[in-house]
Amino acid sequence: MGRKYFGTDGVRGLVGQFPITPEFVMKLGWAAGQVFAGHGANRVIIGKDTRLSGYMFESALEAGLSAAGVDAWLLGPMPTPAIAYLTRTFNANAGIVISASHNPYYDNGIKFFSSEGTKLPDSVELAIEEMMDQEMVVADPAKFGRAKRVDDAAGRYIEYCKATVRPHLDLSGMHIVVDAAHGANYHVGPEVFRELGARVDTIGVSPDGLNINQGVGSTYLETLKEAVLEKKAHIGIAFDGDGDRFLMVDHTGHQVDGDELLYVIARHRHSQGELAGGVVGTVMSNLGMEKALEGAGIPFARAKVGDRYVIEMMQAKGWQLGGESSGHLICRHVSTTGDGIVAALQVLRAMVATGRSLSDMCGDMVKYPQTMINVRMSERVDPDSNKAISEAVQQTETELAGRGRVLLRTSGTEPVIRVMIEGEDADEVSTRCRSLADVVEAEAG
Repeated sequence: MGRKYFGTDGVRGLVGQFPITPEFVMKLGWAAGQVFAGHGANRVIIGKDTRLSGYMFESALEAGLSAAGVDAWLLGPMPTPAIAYLTRTFNANAGIVISASHNPYYDNGIKFFSSEGTKLPDSVELAIEEMMDQEMVVADPAKFGRAKRVDDAAGRYIEYCKATVRPHLDLSGMHIVVDAAHGANYHVGPEVFRELGARVDTIGVSPDGLNINQGVGSTYLETLKEAVLEKKAHIGIAFDGDGDRFLMVDHTGHQVDGDELLYVIARHRHSQGELAGGVVGTVMSNLGMEKALEGAGIPFARAKVGDRYVIEMMQAKGWQLGGESSGHLICRHVSTTGDGIVAALQVLRAMVATGRSLSDMCGDMVKYPQTMINVRMSERVDPDSNKAISEAVQQTETELAGRGRVLLRTSGTEPVIRVMIEGEDADEVSTRCRSLADVVEAEAG
């Protein structure tokens, strides 16, 4: 059954335009409350990032849940993975996050976690969508849900993050610059590293409701690079607006992406006999990571793009580590979802245990040059079933002769085919990608 409102990561859009309106969000809270009611403690927790519109949508969700007879426990600004964790510890029916992640302030969204702190099953999302099409009937006034503000949410989450690296990780002597993107990690992120003993300088910790992700954070690393070099820090950590992903900058000012960070964690856990199984990446993961993991005797598998699909494959294989080059890393041995702070601590643990710099550890993995060209379609074409495109792909793969790979991926949000080639030689990769894109454009443009 097709989805009417939910995308791959909840409901998202431009604030004030359907479906991101107060009316829709209140109805969504009511519909979710109807589906969740009676399954557990009859409470749903709500967290948000620092967007100004979060106050409006928090109130709308609270009203909808109350009308359905479900209590709403309000956490205030908290990172997305904190909502996943606190949903479990508070024995709530579900968790709701108000956030649009790395997008600007004028976007927002609503996403849900199950009582287990995982993404909702498709069946539950479809049940909520079906309820959205029903007339909104409120509960008996004596059975309205109550609202409660949770005061100790930040402290609980900070202690949880620290516990994921016990035996105690001592960061004494380490100098870290933390960029919280003026987002949900602005208050808890720096504190976790400080409490573990690090000297911490901060960027992006002064949210005003409008500056989230603006010139800071994991989507804009220039500010962090400059700060790391200026302050002669050992490392820089940049989160996105809702704190579920991160990137790093090493002491030389070099950007370290999710593939490299995933490799560092995997190699260390493998060396300690702690890595159960292998690593799940995506079809976009760099071939250099795959080759480096293979050389270390670590199995690797590719899922479709999106943390939902990475987690599904991890669960199917029984593996504990996976992620995307964007920095959305999942450490299932300690967390049910992508968590920027928790994953960053795993990298720091590897650095402290080995006494090596991040730059040195990443040097064990050689990234392959990668070129991607977006080809707009005037009519929708399936690249796998188009003869001319398939033959061009096959010819390119033959010419690369095991020295690279080809990927064609149709965008799920716009009429675009993404043509990607990576290989050992940057000039060859660029030339072959352009040639293949020309064939795709001739067939679909």
